[in-house]
Amino acid sequence: MTSRTQTWASPHATDPAEALGWRWTMQSDPAIPAESSMTRRLLSAVLWSFAAFCLAGFLGFLAFVYSLDRSERPPETRADGIVALTGGAQRIGDAIDLLAKGYAKRLLISGVNERTSRDQISRLNPGQRQLFECCVDLDYRARNTIGNAIETRRWTERNGFDTIIIVTSNYHMPRTLVELDHALPNLQKIPYPVAATIDPHDWWSNPATAKVLALEYLKLLAVWVRTRFEDDPERSSVAHIISGGAPSQQANVETTSH
Repeated sequence: MTSRTQTWASPHATDPAEALGWRWTMQSDPAIPAESSMTRRLLSAVLWSFAAFCLAGFLGFLAFVYSLDRSERPPETRADGIVALTGGAQRIGDAIDLLAKGYAKRLLISGVNERTSRDQISRLNPGQRQLFECCVDLDYRARNTIGNAIETRRWTERNGFDTIIIVTSNYHMPRTLVELDHALPNLQKIPYPVAATIDPHDWWSNPATAKVLALEYLKLLAVWVRTRFEDDPERSSVAHIISGGAPSQQANVETTSH
């Protein structure tokens, strides 16, 4: 801002205006540098917060990846039932093997496609057809992990089970356990992660593996947050949206005689 001020005339002044006692001076607005400094500080805080958020997310991803099992180990104890989540033939095969070895009395295969029959599944395990006829139940209703947890709860309550072995892929196990702990907090769960489909430590050199793990990590975070605010998965608004309708009160499970 420019202003005119009066000064005492100097006998040595060369500027006529200054010789008459007047001169033009520049005065800055004190508000301008303050506002600029505040904007810089705010922008710096936002950038640092974003960088810290990204770093925390990446460290969490690494913790998630390197916590996943790379090999399959027999369960340390027997259970009342086994629950296998569909998504790969290896999961069902491993669950059938556990049932045949006497690790549990019954098996629930959750999330079976409506067009897949019991006979089609049993043909994938021809040596265990007798087990399919007596001890395997098929759940056709679950469409996702929330549905798996709901149908597992109905199945365990109907059979009076207190402990179950969970069979699913290694990368899917953490999210499955969060859902099951939310639906069945008092039930003992023994994880049996299937490690044949993906090596989690290969993520840095395999883009396809990295994509699968990153997506699963984001889903895990979303499920963890969601379950902090929901009392019951059967009344979940998220389940209603992603399942195309809220889970019904009647379970659609094909059972065999005990």
